[in-house]
Amino acid sequence: MSFLQAPPQLVNPFHSDRVLQSGLRRVLTRTEFEALCDVAMELGQLVADELYPQQLAERLMEPAHTAFDAWGRRVDQISLTPLWQRFPHIAARYGLVWRGYDKALGPHARLMQFALVYLSCAASDFYACPLAMTDGAARALIESGNEALIRRAVGRFTARRGELLWTSGQWMTETTGGSDVSRSQTRAVHDGEVWRLYGRKWFTSAATSEAALLLARPDGNPDGSEGLALFYIEPRDSAGRLHHIRVDRLKDKLGTRKLPTAELTLDGAPAQLVGNDRHGIRLIAPVLNQTRVWNTFAALSYYRRGLMLLRDYAARRQIGGLTLAHLPLQQDTFAGLLAEFEAGLHLALHVAELMGKSEHGQLDDRHRVLLRLLIPIAKLLTARQTIAGLSEIVEGFGGAGYLEDTGIPGLMRDAQVFSIWEGSTDVLALDAMRVLVAEGTWAALQAALFALTAQATGLFDRELPQLRTAFDAAKQSLSGHANRCERDARARGVAMTIGRCYAFALLARHACWASMAEQDRRPAAAARRFLAHGLNRCYDTPRADSQQLALDEFP
Repeated sequence: MSFLQAPPQLVNPFHSDRVLQSGLRRVLTRTEFEALCDVAMELGQLVADELYPQQLAERLMEPAHTAFDAWGRRVDQISLTPLWQRFPHIAARYGLVWRGYDKALGPHARLMQFALVYLSCAASDFYACPLAMTDGAARALIESGNEALIRRAVGRFTARRGELLWTSGQWMTETTGGSDVSRSQTRAVHDGEVWRLYGRKWFTSAATSEAALLLARPDGNPDGSEGLALFYIEPRDSAGRLHHIRVDRLKDKLGTRKLPTAELTLDGAPAQLVGNDRHGIRLIAPVLNQTRVWNTFAALSYYRRGLMLLRDYAARRQIGGLTLAHLPLQQDTFAGLLAEFEAGLHLALHVAELMGKSEHGQLDDRHRVLLRLLIPIAKLLTARQTIAGLSEIVEGFGGAGYLEDTGIPGLMRDAQVFSIWEGSTDVLALDAMRVLVAEGTWAALQAALFALTAQATGLFDRELPQLRTAFDAAKQSLSGHANRCERDARARGVAMTIGRCYAFALLARHACWASMAEQDRRPAAAARRFLAHGLNRCYDTPRADSQQLALDEFP
């Protein structure tokens, strides 16, 4: 019989993740770590034994929209895949949302929550998307102080039983553009005790959610972002019928195809005002922050899935009498992929740790500024790392990585959304720039980096000057340009450089801890390999030259 290659197998993603376990062990108390391990081990076994095989079996299934019933009545029903129908119970069981709000867990609640989010995202067929927006909606309502809506919805958003769990959409994008919400055209008309919304939402992920937050402009309000208000809506009645909302179609997307993303028309949909009738963008900001952190962990979850499959495949695939895993060049390639992943995961865990402490009032002013800066930077850095990493991983499978029924190409297609959802790389870089130009931000950033590197001396004395050089290059790239256009043109390079500097400092600190506490030299090797990839992404091309080069290409 001719040779048949054994396919890669997925094992328990928690049991085999020494990077996650080590990172958690350094921060959590022993009691916290052991309690989380029990939950994470159970979730990881569910992923390996049931969810991954189910994903492969349902590869060709997608949600479907039925606009009319057999008799011509408008029904706008959206059918979901079996895995999607199953996931509310998984989310509630393992606390993918409620764990972040469990006061008994203290300031590490977010870190423990996002560890489980990271383990589950790649297995969720992007059910993580509505969960992320639900987390953000809960935080936005809590911070709004709207007691009626808090009582109505937050308990549902953080439910611990699947049959009680509600998810929330976030309906912001219109045909006028994604990031420029100031041009939103959805109208809000006050009608007695309710508001009624009229307009078209062009890109509404999680169109089957029980609730949504959205922006609309009350009649009479001025143009621009300040005239927008934040509204809460429950799209369907108890019978499942839409309230003056029409599903125009589901989007035909490159990836995330299990996620029912729709175009919706609002024709008098009833809604409730969250705050006052202006400044809605400020009120919805917590949603953006939460979902960007979710995006960070989701990207790394996909990166980790690819690494696990490639590692198992390399141990099975033989070339010239040796397995791929024993070929020096394959080892070097894999080490490069792993170094980027490790740095990204330590950055993500640090952001989750800061977020939890912030919500429990344990951050000083300097670290609150740092958190505002790191959220967009972590999102953009890990998104770019994951896209590049998964491209290499697909190549590592050779021809099998290009075959749809192996499930490998889907990882690459899905990953492309991470650099788009909740802001493209350029949008995120400009968001980071707005924090950087505020007084005191550079000082806070420098103090944090030096505090981290102080814990890495001895093991990384020769490498730390490279970190300082890259950090100085980022600062210099902005300091000589008071003009906003000049600064903005350098935003991407500066943001990427800061992200890589901070990720290296975190990885170096952890490597010093791991070498002593765990006698593990692998984090140190990963830190040095990550450093060898380069930290500085700034450029010195004069703005005028870049502008001329770009403009010459457009008529």
